[in-house]
Amino acid sequence: MYYDEHNPPHFHARYGADSAAIEIATLRMREGSLPPRALGLVVEWAAMHQEELMANWDAARHDTPPARITPLR
Repeated sequence: MYYDEHNPPHFHARYGADSAAIEIATLRMREGSLPPRALGLVVEWAAMHQEELMANWDAARHDTPPARITPLR
C-alpha cells in the first residue's frame, strides 16, 4: 500500500517483474497482471486478511504506518 492512494481500497502485489493492484473488498485485480499461480496465492492470502488490509488502508490514508500482516504459510 502507498500513502497517497485513490479509491477504491486496494493493495499492490509484485511477483518478479509482474505487479498488480488488488481491490480489498472484492479481491479482484484492478490493474496489472500476475501469473495465475501467483495471483491465486495473493487472493488466498488477502481473503484471510481482508479486515487487516482494510485497517491498513485506513491507517495509510491517515499517514499512519500500516501494521505488518502475517505472510501465507
